Amino acid sequence: MSTIRQRPNYGDHSTIPQKQAERCDNDRTGKASSANSAFLSRSGMRNIFLAVLGLSLCYRWLRKDLPHPSDTTYAICSKEGNKIYTVDEHNTQQQCVVVHRGYIVETGSLQDIKGLRKSLPYIGAALNIRYIPDGSIVVPGISDSHGHILEYGASQQLPLEGTKTIQDTVARVREFILSNPDVYNDTSKFIMGGGWDHTVWPSSGWPSAADLDADPVIRGRPVILQSKDCHALWVSLRAIESSLPFPEAIEGGVIVRDDTGSPTGLLLDNAQDLLKQPKLTESDLLRRFKVAVKDAHSLGLTSIHDAGLDPISLAFFKRQAELGTLPIRIYGMTYFNEDKAYWGNTTTPVIGAGNGRLTARSVKIFADGALRTGGAALYEPYTDNPSTPGFMRLDSDVLFDVIPKFLRDGWQVNVHAIGDRANGIVLDAFEASLVGVNVTALRPRLEHAQMMTKADMARLGRLGVIASVQPTHAISDMWYAQDRLGPERVKQLYAFRSLIDSGARITLGSDFPVESMNPLSGFYAAITRVSPDGKSPHGSEGWFPEQRLTRTEALRGMTIDPAYASFTENTLGSLEIGKRADYVVLSQDIMTVPANKILSTEVLATAIDGDVVHGSI
Repeated sequence: MSTIRQRPNYGDHSTIPQKQAERCDNDRTGKASSANSAFLSRSGMRNIFLAVLGLSLCYRWLRKDLPHPSDTTYAICSKEGNKIYTVDEHNTQQQCVVVHRGYIVETGSLQDIKGLRKSLPYIGAALNIRYIPDGSIVVPGISDSHGHILEYGASQQLPLEGTKTIQDTVARVREFILSNPDVYNDTSKFIMGGGWDHTVWPSSGWPSAADLDADPVIRGRPVILQSKDCHALWVSLRAIESSLPFPEAIEGGVIVRDDTGSPTGLLLDNAQDLLKQPKLTESDLLRRFKVAVKDAHSLGLTSIHDAGLDPISLAFFKRQAELGTLPIRIYGMTYFNEDKAYWGNTTTPVIGAGNGRLTARSVKIFADGALRTGGAALYEPYTDNPSTPGFMRLDSDVLFDVIPKFLRDGWQVNVHAIGDRANGIVLDAFEASLVGVNVTALRPRLEHAQMMTKADMARLGRLGVIASVQPTHAISDMWYAQDRLGPERVKQLYAFRSLIDSGARITLGSDFPVESMNPLSGFYAAITRVSPDGKSPHGSEGWFPEQRLTRTEALRGMTIDPAYASFTENTLGSLEIGKRADYVVLSQDIMTVPANKILSTEVLATAIDGDVVHGSI
């Protein structure tokens, strides 16, 4: 096996040097040496920081690709005391934070902040203090560690979430057609929607093209409907006909067929790639992007890890970055296609484009399918379908071949793995590839890490591989999981506490549009493991309540931990001096209110680089 050579830590190319940020942190936590502590007092550190900031801003003004920074200086404070959760190393709470030109330059009490004009001359005669409403709190900008931006925008065109039966879903497609004259009058126009979930329907069978074409309004139209977990497509006969002929079989996927061997209109996992779909226009992509960003801002998201950028999506985000500052931070995982030539040594990572808001320095590899559609790779057959243990979407030899290559060439490797067998095989590949390597510099990730043996949980912690998990999946899947896996194996599923106790670092996401984009839904699910109405198969205490996270762990899991998982912990993820001023104002204190009130929390304001992009303060 080839030796892995380390590449520099790309990190976040902000204007604040990494060493400067580290010195600030050390000074505040008492970790600096006594000599440094004597020389670099708090005020001294602040002055050094501001000098560096001033020089860097001058440099940025000379660059045509970056906009002039805002001159805005203000403090955000609470009249009720320390209601700002900084999420620093010690989870400190503060009363005020001072923002200058998009960065945090001071934290402290209201009294301390009011006296800053003596030490910070640029403030002027008086500091602009913005008070948050009574009862509200401030947290760092929230990150979703695993979402799909453009796919979310597409799903909002014809959302199928919540339909109760096949017929209910067909009726929603019919209503969409009748409600849109441009669609109704053009029978050749592709109709695309998503979010249907067969696990909540009374029938255990799959939907088919015949179900769609039984409706006279739908019949003869090309219809493509993505499943809730994005691992299945339900399509009409017209959509199938435009893609024929299909191969007899496809590795890592299933073409569902009837007794005569004809496709029924359902394609699972890799078989989805067989369907020919219309090419998206720039206006299509832009419309989807705007919908996703607007909703993200309204929910307090300032950063999204896009889990699987295909070439079209990545090219679109690059074009948007070239046009100027992106409206949200995007950490992209570039899609790996095993049928294409290896590109890790010929492709340059995108680092900090769009005024530092677009980075694509990782690769996303799919190991297996999904539990919901029975494609997750298990060691033993499914309890409710003993004929299959699921399947791998690619041969394990591919993992052992490409993972060390990508790591060698400086790419973070993120692998989708759901079933216990898939996670075991991926960890085998990681273990073989990480021998003698600085894991902190590479930070490989398991995307989902849903079901693992106890031995593999321990190995995950030992190897230092990050577990990127989605708490809302747990409260969605808990209703059918035991039927699918049996009473013993199900204990290995969504075992978040066991992962942490094994020494693993986890980071939280939603996998939207599979689940709600609302990060507070994930926070609630992580600490309660009950449905929004307070129920679970194990009662009101939660589904396997011993696997719950604490509120502090959940808050860190959607702020500083995603920053670490995207190499930006020195500039994002907490409200500390020297970091970018990304923050969210929440209407109530999610760290103390009763759990059943968390989902009623409103986002009063979302700020990126100190600029409020949603709400007001």
